[in-house]
Amino acid sequence: MKAEFLEALDEIEREKGISKEKLLEAIEAALISAYKKNFGSSQNVEVFIDRETGEVKVYAVKNVTEEVTDDLLEIDIDEAKKIDPIYDIDDTVRVEVTPKNFGRIAAQTAKQVVVQRIREAEREIIYEEFYSRESEIVTGLVQRVSKNNVLVNLGRTEGILPPTEQIPGETYKQGDRIKSYILEVKRTTKGPQIFLSRTHPGFVKRLFELEVPEIHDGIVDIYSISREAGSRTKIAVYSNEHDVDPVGACVGHRGVRVRAIVDALNGEKIDIINWSEDPVEFIANSLSPAEVIDVTINEEERSASVIVPDYQLSLAIGKEGQNARLAAKLTGWKIDIKSESQAQSNQD
Repeated sequence: MKAEFLEALDEIEREKGISKEKLLEAIEAALISAYKKNFGSSQNVEVFIDRETGEVKVYAVKNVTEEVTDDLLEIDIDEAKKIDPIYDIDDTVRVEVTPKNFGRIAAQTAKQVVVQRIREAEREIIYEEFYSRESEIVTGLVQRVSKNNVLVNLGRTEGILPPTEQIPGETYKQGDRIKSYILEVKRTTKGPQIFLSRTHPGFVKRLFELEVPEIHDGIVDIYSISREAGSRTKIAVYSNEHDVDPVGACVGHRGVRVRAIVDALNGEKIDIINWSEDPVEFIANSLSPAEVIDVTINEEERSASVIVPDYQLSLAIGKEGQNARLAAKLTGWKIDIKSESQAQSNQD
């Protein structure tokens, strides 16, 4: 290796942010293995790369003894004193053993180490970038579908949308542009793995933050979200300013904001309701679009009995109990729903 190689390492340090000294140390460590592989593994050797010229030298490290039993690891005191008179028994001597053709091996080894370290550094940069963006939305192109996993091109890397995080009924074709929620970023030996989700409630939250400036600016806050992906979501919101209607802000003029979110979720229904610190009011709101006549709560059991008009019972419960289930998840209260006539007959 020559000085040009050191200049190349300087450039890598500037462009990639990889320490030149750490690269040289890694190359030296790799060259020890390369030497042992090609010239004998039983020697104890050190490799030194001159930081000014790039010249590579190999030294056998030997222990000074009175009588040599293994000339690969030991040197007698007389030979040691020929190198330097200061040496004594049990000292360590370094004897240069650089092979004639070691330059070629050194160049190949150095290239492999540098390429590997650049790859590792780039993987680390990608990991740090996406790790810092966990719980955010990312847009990518569907690259392919493999074993039901959707692989999404995110630019410099690839994300995985597993079957469990795919919205039921959605199909994904190569080239489709999709938004996803960054669920988790893991370090692996093959580089960072980025797991995506389209079913997580956080995905809906981030979509509202993108579409509703009042949420982004902190004027309107999201209290809670309950979601059955692909079917229905309930979101409870409140305003930090008296003159701002939180539901109206989320719906937007003529429904333009919520429609953009529904489109991003491929038609998933979204109920936006007002949060209230009064649990009676909050529970009544949570059963929207059903009307509620009365709510009785048991704070100890954190349960509520709700009465609705007879003609609203099926709407309040929802198909297969979905509306009631989502309302319970949204409020954190157990909800028992009865029609007006059912409640009356129980009293009788």
